[in-house]
Amino acid sequence: MTGYEIFWPLLAHVALVYGLYALLGFRRAKMVRAGTIAKSDYRENRDEPAESLVVKNCLANQFELPVLFYACCILLYVTEADNLVALGLAWAFVALRYAHAAIHVTSNDLRYRSPIFAAGYLALAAMWVWLAIWMAMG
Repeated sequence: MTGYEIFWPLLAHVALVYGLYALLGFRRAKMVRAGTIAKSDYRENRDEPAESLVVKNCLANQFELPVLFYACCILLYVTEADNLVALGLAWAFVALRYAHAAIHVTSNDLRYRSPIFAAGYLALAAMWVWLAIWMAMG
C-alpha cells in the first residue's frame, strides 16, 4: 500500500455529500419553479416539502455516524493500521452509506434502509475495534 488508500473511501463519502447537496438544490429549485413553495420560504425552512425534506434529512444523516468514520480513518492512518482489513471495512462502510442514501432519497422504505444502516454501523464499529486491537498489539 502507498499510504493514502484509506483516504479514498473518505473522499468517496465526500462525493456523496456533495451529490446530495446538488440533489437538494435541484429539488428545491424544481419546486420553486413549479410554484409549490416560495423561494423565501427556505429562509427559515419550517415547512419543507416532502420531496426535498427526505434529501435534507439524508444530508443531515451524513454528518452523524460518518463523523466517527472520518475520525477513525485519520486515526488508522496515524497509527499505521490502515491496511487491507481497515481499507475493506472503510469501503464497505462507504458503499453502505451510498445504498442507504439512495433508498433514503427515493422510496425511503425502512424495510431496506434500516438493515443497510445497521450493516454500516457494524462495519464502522469493526473499524474501531480493528484500530483498538492494532494499538493494543503495537
